[in-house]
Amino acid sequence: MATIHALAVVDPSARLAEDVVVGPFCVVGAGVEIGAGTVLKSHVNVEGRTQIGAGCTVWPFASIGTQTQDLKFAGGSPGVRIGDGTTLREYVTVNAATADGVDTVVGRKCHIMAYAHVAHDCVVGDEVIMANAATLAGHVIVENQAIIGGLTGVHQFVRVGRLSITGGCAKVVQDVPPFMMADGNPLAIRGINKIGLERRGVPPETVRALKEVYRMIYRRKLGVKDAVQEMKAALPELPELTHLESFLLTSERGISR
Repeated sequence: MATIHALAVVDPSARLAEDVVVGPFCVVGAGVEIGAGTVLKSHVNVEGRTQIGAGCTVWPFASIGTQTQDLKFAGGSPGVRIGDGTTLREYVTVNAATADGVDTVVGRKCHIMAYAHVAHDCVVGDEVIMANAATLAGHVIVENQAIIGGLTGVHQFVRVGRLSITGGCAKVVQDVPPFMMADGNPLAIRGINKIGLERRGVPPETVRALKEVYRMIYRRKLGVKDAVQEMKAALPELPELTHLESFLLTSERGISR
């Protein structure tokens, strides 16, 4: 049975699973679903068609599921989905999607630090870290295990690749390829995310291959298609390279250089 503080307001139609804790001054609106063991610390606002998974922790003054800030919003019931084990720290905001029936998504085991913002229609993968005041505009895709530094702004429709790391105070207006390290304003790719790859147990031969890809694109300045052709010809077939090739070839805004 959920534990609801006497000073919290929970709509009777909200569905709270076993062991949910709702702290003082929280407001949980109609249609909200919260998974087992999730804790809303205090002063948390959750509304709309929002699903929060099991084992999450939401810290004071976070606001989840509020109406999109997109001026194209025309009504309906867009939503938010938060994966199991995710932490949303103080003053985090996650807006609902814009179109009826569409969700803004934050994956499993993410760590979203204070004042970060996830705008409408974003899809954030699993085990993503967003440092304090990192901001995603609408329709941004952040792949699994990426790290976005504090005070970084990501332009709408940009993709941030798997296991990449973006430094603080960066301005991200084009895609950040997977496994890369990006920093600066204007943003520049500085190398591969070697430490992050090692921490995640990526084999040394894969790390060496990714270094070679970095040299192809950023030292020799090959175009995307030429780089992909050379990758296929010169490097072993590895899952990480296959993922990187697909990312490069499907970039719509172009990759950060």
